Amino acid sequence: MDKVQNNKAWFLVLPVLVLVAFSAVIPLMTVVNYAVQDTFGNNVFFWHGLGWFEDVLTDDRVHGALGRQLLFSAIILAIQIPLGIAIALCMPKRGVWASVCLVLMALPLLIPWNVVGTIWQILGRTDIGLLGYTLETLGIEWNYARNAIHAWVIVVVMDVWHWTSLVALLAYAGLQSIPQAYYQAAKIDQASRWKVFRYIELPKMQGVLLIAVLLRFMDSFMIYTEPFVVTGGGPGSATSFLSIDLVKMALGQFDLGPAAAFSLMYFLVILLVSWVFYTVMTNLDKQEGK
Repeated sequence: MDKVQNNKAWFLVLPVLVLVAFSAVIPLMTVVNYAVQDTFGNNVFFWHGLGWFEDVLTDDRVHGALGRQLLFSAIILAIQIPLGIAIALCMPKRGVWASVCLVLMALPLLIPWNVVGTIWQILGRTDIGLLGYTLETLGIEWNYARNAIHAWVIVVVMDVWHWTSLVALLAYAGLQSIPQAYYQAAKIDQASRWKVFRYIELPKMQGVLLIAVLLRFMDSFMIYTEPFVVTGGGPGSATSFLSIDLVKMALGQFDLGPAAAFSLMYFLVILLVSWVFYTVMTNLDKQEGK
């Protein structure tokens, strides 16, 4: 007997498709339109081809911002992934304290990004901030508004404080999915704590760690609000990442053509690197399973 297909269910999805069209597809087509055209005003456009893309690719400022962005994402991943795993391993597996730890770990994720930036901007000040005042009291010269290294330190520490809990929660979910029989078998075999982590816990966490790496890379590569609130991209251009340069180009200088080309290339870089991360980690997962 042939199965009867009811295509009326697509009408339930239609509102979502319309919403996505207005919120994503149409703005994207508008950006593409600006990226290949130029205007002298009065909403009159003429074809400019790939000229804006060539200008962006040869812009030294964009090259510098890209280098800073890649360095920032690499530092964030190198710190947050191991730290999140370590925190997840230390969290209790069940009971009241497990619930308390989960709530505490979720609190930083509930704070809006601009509020996080404001908190750390005030915290790092030497006149009214606890961190800045403490460092000054200890005799350590601290001024993130003038020293590029200090600015990087406070931006990195701020992001680690804000987002490490996401990695910890994902790793904790992976640990909770491991059956107790695995631990019992390891105990019978007198496996060391390192071997339990290496051969039981880490392989079982690879799926959630892949999600954690992809999410943290994309978030760190698109970061804007927090460093802009704390340092404004300074001192100079020390913490001026790609997103900050893009906003300055689009809104500060009102160069819509180069900004549109810049944003499309920005999107393609994120997409490409995320695909590379996904491919490499899934291949490693398959090799571990053999």
